[in-house]
Amino acid sequence: MSDLSPRRDPASTPVLLVVDVADGGRDDPAFEAELQRLTASVVAAATDVGFTVDRVPAAQTPPAELDERLSAADAVIVTGGEDVDPSLYGGDPGEPHLGQTFPAADRAQVAIVRRAVEERTPLVGICRGMQLVNVALGGDLVQHLHDGGHVGGDTADSMVDHRVLVEPGSELAKALGATELDVRSSHHQAVGRVAAGLRVVARADDGTIEAVEHEEAPVWCVQWHPEDAGSRGTVLTDLLEAALAARRAS
Repeated sequence: MSDLSPRRDPASTPVLLVVDVADGGRDDPAFEAELQRLTASVVAAATDVGFTVDRVPAAQTPPAELDERLSAADAVIVTGGEDVDPSLYGGDPGEPHLGQTFPAADRAQVAIVRRAVEERTPLVGICRGMQLVNVALGGDLVQHLHDGGHVGGDTADSMVDHRVLVEPGSELAKALGATELDVRSSHHQAVGRVAAGLRVVARADDGTIEAVEHEEAPVWCVQWHPEDAGSRGTVLTDLLEAALAARRAS
């Protein structure tokens, strides 16, 4: 496969494209505030690693502009947010627990994921970002986890602490330097049928898929929130450094 990405000066500061769902337009102001805090944490960590950050809300950005900004990026993070539009994966639009969706933003993010995989641009997915990656590549989702899933009842601080086991020998385990982690999650949906090209590399104690990676492209996705202020360890930094190393190696 030919390298479709633009040639960049290797001495220039690497650019990380941080792709959020939206700026505003949410039904719940507390949820909006929480997502803004999480993205700010991603931006701070990426800056510390050595990236210049280009943050873009998919719902408010024209597709052509998104494409241009992806062309200028060395790596991509797709962040958390609302439920993925069920029409993208054959889900039930009438599912009683379905939350707010941003269908146009979902389609824009799907295009970003597919192009990043095709061009081997390093990609990290966080929470909903992991679900979106799986849907973009042909997988589907569990629309609602029973018993409340991995989410608290307070939208201003909805994180739940739990354990995750990472597959030994996986690229994720190598990047994180660990096979067992205590993590913070906030999600009522999860990866269901895994897309072709992805492999499951971490699960929670209840069997919920907690991480996937691509078999060929530099793609690592986690269902939990390593960017949350209460998270322990260096998972977010490790993922950013893995993305940076993969880009430099290419």
